[in-house]
Formats: sequence, structure tokens, C-alpha cells
Amino acid sequence: MRRGTFVRWGVPIAAAAVIGAAIGAGPVIAAVSGEPTLPERSAEQLLADAAAATAKDQGMRPMSGTVQQTASLGLPALPVTGGDTGPLSLLSGTHEVKVWYGGENKIRVAMPTHLNETNLIYNGDQSWYWDSATNTATRLRIKADAGEQHGLPTPQPTDVTPQQAAQRLLAQVDEHTAVRVINTAEVAGRPVYQLVLAPKADGSLVQEVRIALDGETYMPLQVQLYAKGSAEPAYQVGFTQVTFTPPAAENFTFTPPAGAKVEEATIGEESIGAKAEERAEHAADMAGKAKLVGDGWTTVAVVPFSLSDLQSEAAGPAGQDGRGAQANALLDSVLKSATPVNGTWGSGKLIRTKLLTALLTDDGRLLAGAVTPEELVRVAGTQ
Repeated sequence: MRRGTFVRWGVPIAAAAVIGAAIGAGPVIAAVSGEPTLPERSAEQLLADAAAATAKDQGMRPMSGTVQQTASLGLPALPVTGGDTGPLSLLSGTHEVKVWYGGENKIRVAMPTHLNETNLIYNGDQSWYWDSATNTATRLRIKADAGEQHGLPTPQPTDVTPQQAAQRLLAQVDEHTAVRVINTAEVAGRPVYQLVLAPKADGSLVQEVRIALDGETYMPLQVQLYAKGSAEPAYQVGFTQVTFTPPAAENFTFTPPAGAKVEEATIGEESIGAKAEERAEHAADMAGKAKLVGDGWTTVAVVPFSLSDLQSEAAGPAGQDGRGAQANALLDSVLKSATPVNGTWGSGKLIRTKLLTALLTDDGRLLAGAVTPEELVRVAGTQ
């Protein structure tokens, strides 16, 4: 089964989390701009409203809609390898996903492409993954202890919508962030409040983050990240159409079409679990070695790393539908666009996108943050 197609929507959410991780938790500053079309509410009130709307223990309202994700991060063009472009395709261009949510046990996600479509249907004890390109229907079985032992997630609507991205950001607002409210905006034809988060520090590449909250439900409908000096978002994910009514039951039923190849896969089998556990251990090891320098939006992560490590990470496990080769091709393009730099700390390669700067030093360090090159080089000289 080609799991990369529906797993890939974790990529933009992780990108938002990188920016969100640099924010923290605490007091805010609020102001209201424009003639109100919605009742005035302070940033503190809206932060509380949004937290309640995205709280996992309270559950999300039944809904359906279309989500569009757009990225213009300033990365080199991705080499064309043919077939499904996989997770890295989300680092540029525009992509769309359709979502139906009828409750914890009724979720459907459809990802149309130019000529084909994939569907993930989760309906109680019936779970299917349909890939029209290969005419394959895969019945998914989830071991009862799979999530606990290996952290393997069951499908959640927040994995493919603005809710999770907004939740990560809203939970980490602190004294390094100025917050204002706009109550004259509209998303997917619905009036929204916009929480505008802006770094107070000059060294950040982020100009502001806009989180649109539905004026009735306070559910996040859109997240936009603006880089300094840009009039358009460098990254955004949001609904283009949304309806807060329970989807029809037929949206959660699936019968393999005549002639389709039917397969079965168990999430939580020993081999899958072992790989997940190995990746989790590696992530924990890297996190333990990382050192965070600075505060708020100008936080820089410093990790012991080498070019060979980076290439190995990009390639990933062998045999993953060519995604390792694609990742390495992108890495090669990025490294070719890197700028050689040096200073009292040594020498290395500087990589800059609209929202992230990275420095791979010749002495075996990787420094990264949503900061200017000057800030990153300064940190390299102090660590």
C-alpha cells in the first residue's frame, strides 16, 4: 500500500509546528482593526475560544469541506521523477484534499490528483484505502494496542485541516509575540476573526502568522504564514468550502469496484511497529542532542550533524516508492544553491528559504531557525 499519499499531509503541519515551536506560552497584546462585522472580542477571549474548539477531549463538530494547501517557500525546483510526487511535492505549489467528519469513528479523506484519486475511509471497524491509479482497495486492520505501543495514529481530521496547525501555534503564544484581532475578514464564505501573531524580535524571518477563526464555531478555518517583505503567504492551509452539518452516512461506506485488486494490511504488525519504534528512538536521540539557543521566534536549534547524516536521513528506508531518491535529489539541489560562509567559528554552507535558515558547518553542526542569516551566523560563533 502506498501510505505516503495520505501520510504526506503531516508535512505542512510539521512545517507550521517548526514555526510554532519558536513561540512559547503566556500573555498577549490585543487590538481591534477595521469596522467590525463580528462582535468585538479580545485576543485573550479568542485564544480561549479557539483552544476550546480544538480541544481533543471535547470533540470536533461534524462537518465536511475542501482544504487547500499552498506553499511558496523559495526552495529550488523539485526534480521531476514521474509518478506520485509524494510528501515533497507539498513543499511547493497548490494541493487540495476533501474531508468528511461524522465523529471519532466516521472519517473520510479524499485526495484528488490530475487524473486519479485516493480515499481513506474510517468507519468504526471498517477501514479502507482506495487508490484509483493502481485500481487497488486495501482493507486496513488496526491492532488494538498499535497506537499505545508504537504511537501509530488512527486517522484524524485535524491531520489534514488547519485545526492542528492552529492548535500548535495558539498553545505557544508568549511575551515574545504581539497579537491583534481583525474582525472584518472572510474565509470559505464565512465571517471570521483573524488572530494576527507577529514576532517582536527583529531577527525573525516571520513577518506574521494569521489564524482565521470561524465567527460562529471558533474553529480554525485557515492558517497563513507570511515571510518578511512578502505580500503573499509563504505557506497557507485553509478551507475553501466548509459545512457544519453531519455528512450523509453514504460518505463513510465503501465497496471495492468490480475488477479492483483487493489487499489487506494490518497497522501495528511487528515489522511496521519495529520500524516506527526505530524512527521514534532516532528522533528522541536527535532531540536529546539538540541545543536551543535564544528565545521565542528567534530560537535556533543546534544539532551535531554531518552531510552524510543529512543524506542518509533524506534517503530514508530503502524501497519507499522512490521517495528517498526524490528527497536526495531535492537535497542536492538545495546544497547547490547554498552559499559558502566562514567566520571565526569556521566555515560551512548557508541555506535560506523564505521562512527558514540553515547552516551546515564543516565541523559537524547543523544550525536552523526561522531567523536571518546574520542571526544564525552570530549563534554559530557563540556555540
